[in-house]
Amino acid sequence: MVFDVETPNFRNDRMSAIGVAVVENGAVTEEFETLVDPETFFSPFNIQLTGITPESAAQAPAFPEVWETLRPVFESGILAAHNAPFDMGVLRACLAHYGIAWRKYAPYVCTCQMARRCYGLPHNNLNVLCDYLGIGLDHHRAGSDARAAALLLIDELARGMRSEDFKRFYYMLPKTGEVR
Repeated sequence: MVFDVETPNFRNDRMSAIGVAVVENGAVTEEFETLVDPETFFSPFNIQLTGITPESAAQAPAFPEVWETLRPVFESGILAAHNAPFDMGVLRACLAHYGIAWRKYAPYVCTCQMARRCYGLPHNNLNVLCDYLGIGLDHHRAGSDARAAALLLIDELARGMRSEDFKRFYYMLPKTGEVR
């Protein structure tokens, strides 16, 4: 399961959007995307980057409601994201902020780390890799980024990369002072 989050500000402790692409047997089989009301402030930089405004997010569900929908998918296998430590950190911070208990460690792979070994390109940004592979991308839109990272993962696996070689575990319990 590949996911991508967008954040409303530089704190990167809440999400304003999330996209998910489920990969099974070498194909994207399911996709989900939603805005998320981060219940916090938006910085001008993030608004310009993502196009998500406080007004558009105010109509969206808050993280706990989104998590109820996504939790079964997140528990169904290994997680993946491009620059995964960022997305995993935002997920952990959201869980902590809302006092949602999940698991102590979550298994994940990073498609960016896999790309470094797989393609040997000087830059491994998602947009660069998508251009290289001809994958369509509406960058910094959570659903598009998740789908693109999923297609990237599928290509990396088809080229002989083994997810087991890149599997890591992210500590998901709150950091000291993270829970409100």
